Amino acid sequence: MLTPVELDPDEFLDPDEFVARLRALSPRYWDRHPFHLRLHEGRLTKHELQLWAANRWYYQRAIPQKDAAILANCPDVEVRRVWRERIVWHDGSAPGEGGAENWLRLAEAVGLTREEVLDERHVLPGTRFAVDAYVTFARTRPWVEAVASGLTEMFSRGLMARRLVDMREHYPWIAEEGFTYFTTRLQVIADEGKSTLDIVVRNCRTREQQEAAVAALAFKCDVLRAVLDAVDYYS
Repeated sequence: MLTPVELDPDEFLDPDEFVARLRALSPRYWDRHPFHLRLHEGRLTKHELQLWAANRWYYQRAIPQKDAAILANCPDVEVRRVWRERIVWHDGSAPGEGGAENWLRLAEAVGLTREEVLDERHVLPGTRFAVDAYVTFARTRPWVEAVASGLTEMFSRGLMARRLVDMREHYPWIAEEGFTYFTTRLQVIADEGKSTLDIVVRNCRTREQQEAAVAALAFKCDVLRAVLDAVDYYS
């Protein structure tokens, strides 16, 4: 359990108000993007699914780098103990394990070869620019802002659950093994989202830090939408 941080209520947003400010960014999340809407409605071609999977891979493989940057910048051992588990989840503890490996299996299930995903031949310039900017943000901004950027977890569980149902219905040709990323991620995302929110609320000790956390979450939402903008334009 993380050690509580004492806050002066006269100098900070009330915690409930702070959380409400963060949650109010949900319309900025990528669940309402036209490309995602078409995906969920079953209107994507196989080529479009492949382009999406290949570009989303570039984001997936960057997540552990982002998390490692947070660990490197964070002086709080309690936070580091919590956060390091995220790298293990994505990278796995051994070859053939982890969330990144499961995303590769999805890419294979939609018809891509592992080689063409790993060599990033399908990664679009807009995707590369947005994801690289996100990793740079985590490396160069205060660690609590980088953690706050991950609060998209508050919005993602519902989207992921819907995606699993809709993709199974509309793209029955995708082998069930291809959905392992989603089925395993759904098991941990609620707890991770709560943990992330707790860390941000406890460690934003000034109004300036609270406002920076809101801005960080908005930036992350923009990163995710930029990835879909690129895929949507070229699909």
